[in-house]
This record gives sequence, C-alpha cells and structure tokens, in this order.
Amino acid sequence: MDLGLTNARVVVTGGASNIGRGIVHQFAGEGARIVISDIDEPQAEKVRGEALERGAAAVELAIADLTGPDGADQAIGTAVDTWGGIDVLVNNAGWSVPGFIASDTDRTKWQRTIEVNFFSAVAATQAALGPMKDAGGGSIVFIASDAAFGQIRQGIYGASKAAMVALARTTAREHGRHGIRSNVVCPGLVIPDGPDAVGAESLWSVGEDEVFNPKQIEFMLKDTPMRRLTTADDVGRSVLWFASPLAARQVTGQLISVSGGYTMP
Repeated sequence: MDLGLTNARVVVTGGASNIGRGIVHQFAGEGARIVISDIDEPQAEKVRGEALERGAAAVELAIADLTGPDGADQAIGTAVDTWGGIDVLVNNAGWSVPGFIASDTDRTKWQRTIEVNFFSAVAATQAALGPMKDAGGGSIVFIASDAAFGQIRQGIYGASKAAMVALARTTAREHGRHGIRSNVVCPGLVIPDGPDAVGAESLWSVGEDEVFNPKQIEFMLKDTPMRRLTTADDVGRSVLWFASPLAARQVTGQLISVSGGYTMP
C-alpha cells in the first residue's frame, strides 16, 4: 500500500537510538527525507548511513539538546531550511531511570526526566506548527509509553508521558482546522536489538540489565497476550500509519498501545 510518504519531510527527535532508530528505518523504507534530531552525533551519523541504505531520499542531522533554548528550532529549521517545510514530526526523544515512587527522591533526576520527555515535545511541536499551518497541514506523532497508564517503577517517567498524551490531544483539537493531525503511540518495553541500536548517550548504554533485567521481562511477558516483546520496527510501522496522509487522513487525537496487548487503553 502506498502510504503517501515518498519524499515526505520528516523530523524524528531522539532518532539515533533504539525506538527512534527503528522509526527512522521505517520512514527510510518509504523513501522519505529525514532529519535525525539527537544529541549523539556519532550514533546519528551511523543511523544516517543505515537510512540511506534503506532508501531514504535524503537524511540530515540536527545535533542539539532539545531541552536547550534553541534545540527544537534547530531541528525543525533543518527541514524547513533544507526542503522548504515539514510534513511529519515524530516526538520521540525520551529518557528514563526506573525507580519506586517512595524512594525515587532525586529531584535533579525528576527535572531531567520531565525536560527530556515533555518539554522537548512541547518545544518541537511549537516549532513545527507554524510551518505546517503555512503548508496547509501535517502530522505529529507523539511517542508516549504504556507507563502513562501507571506502571511499577515508572512514576515520574509515566507522569511525563501522560502529559504528552494531553499535549497531543490538545494539539489535535486546536489545529485540526489547519489540517494538522496529532496522534499518540504508546510502546511497550522495547529492548535494543543489538549494539548498533544504541549510542553512548542512550539510557540503554548502561547495560540492558540495569534498565530491565531478565526476571522483570519474564514477569511482564506473563501478562502480555502476544507473549513477545515489542520491537523498534513494530513501533516504527505504527508511526508510519499515523503519519500517512492517505491511510490516516481522518485520524487525529487518537492513541494506540503497541505492546502485544500488555495494556489496552
């Protein structure tokens, strides 16, 4: 099926590692033009090469911290300045360190979690709305999380992702009249598919067991109807559908969980 994404101008925040990398790969397969927004330049360069091999029409890098004052403008501006606009924004940049709510008392860590997950999405969305409005439309896809519905050891992270859901739906209501669609994908746990999938700045760089160990994964899979973990490509394919101006032309303000049924919001 033609999704209408050939030569689409796409910005993927946090596009260099794990889920973001999978999303970039999927858009590359559709022949899109992609801006990889990330703080990890070596990993972003690696994914740029992978995307071109997979058929991307063009790939640019926007290396900046989206929590800084100009990071989001740089990311969106790269697409606008290079290709004259932006058709799709994927708000994927994220960060998390698991912790129980009673003992997770490091305020500096809270602040960083909220800044990376939520403030970066606010800034990138605000930067993209003007160019999309001028062009008569566009698609914004927010990568939230199943943690947004309440998960053990994910209190602060989940709260930041729940805020993304509210932001996405407000954006849908306010800007549908401008032809801008806004939707949410909530992935389940996505383990990197190998060493090439993450860079030094990724939350997974500390080692898989430090984020989610095998016992925790086994416990989670017992409550997952599909009895398998979600992959970055699974998430990427769902993003493609939401981004498609053909397949999802009349879809906005909606949320799906890509988790094998672990949550059913």
